[in-house]
Amino acid sequence: MTYKSKLAFLLSLIGALSIFYIAGFVFSPERKIARSASHVWLDAKLTDRISRMVLRSEGENLELIKENGRWYISHNGIEYPARQLRIEDFIGFFTTRAAWNIRSSNASTHIRFGLDADAASRVMIYGENTLLLDLLLGYVDEAGQIYVRKYGENEVRSGENNIYYYLGGSIKNWFNLRLFTESENGYIDVDDVQRLSVYNNGETQTFSRQNRSWNLVAGVNSIDPDQGVVESYIRNVLNSEGDDFAGISYSTAVGFNYSQIVMEFGNGKVTTVRLSEPDEDDRRFARVDGSDYIYSIPAWVSSRIFKDAASFESR
Repeated sequence: MTYKSKLAFLLSLIGALSIFYIAGFVFSPERKIARSASHVWLDAKLTDRISRMVLRSEGENLELIKENGRWYISHNGIEYPARQLRIEDFIGFFTTRAAWNIRSSNASTHIRFGLDADAASRVMIYGENTLLLDLLLGYVDEAGQIYVRKYGENEVRSGENNIYYYLGGSIKNWFNLRLFTESENGYIDVDDVQRLSVYNNGETQTFSRQNRSWNLVAGVNSIDPDQGVVESYIRNVLNSEGDDFAGISYSTAVGFNYSQIVMEFGNGKVTTVRLSEPDEDDRRFARVDGSDYIYSIPAWVSSRIFKDAASFESR
């Protein structure tokens, strides 16, 4: 056999072996299983279309509504501001590709997996008037895998159970209870604050920013306040939140002129929060000007807002 013939033979052999290797790799049982396990419940391209979600768990329904780019919780006929980041993470559960192993394609297994339509938890995601996703969630196995199937379909898959973090617990977990709601998703930060005035029981404290320092302070007997303490305090006020929304009846039953917080921002916006007198448990109720929501403020939050003047002095 000539040199050229040997070379052609060897190249042909190498080519054939390469084809067999690639075919064996692509069509191997392990690869097939991995491809069937990789799954996404909702195309991420549809995320911007989502306008409403209904969550059913343990017989209770929770409705989330998107209006003007922000999410709200519809509860007892009232729409309350929702935690935007929590909802974004919740939607990400369905739009992120992950390992979801096929466990069954037989309808007779639905009850065993807790996926009977009348008993399972259910998530319905809408885009305007179109149902984008209708998902049933069943039992969690010993390995922590949750069984899931689409409503109206028989195929059952199982995957990592993160969803019950959202479905379980109180509705309050969905509420954005911050007095300055925009601080929840980073739209405003302490760097945006130009002036803070706190009025409490006849006393006034005012903090004004000059460049990057807080060096005009009224109501504090110090010409050189501790900058770190002041910065931390203003951040605490900005991020203050209640532990629940109070009933609308409080708007007439409680006065909101005992204390006041006025936050002025660099963009010209001014937000005023009015608070009631402390009750026997040192709980207060708060209302933001221009809003009908009434926040229940526990004593420990009030203690972070209303500080003694000596707290800000440099030591």
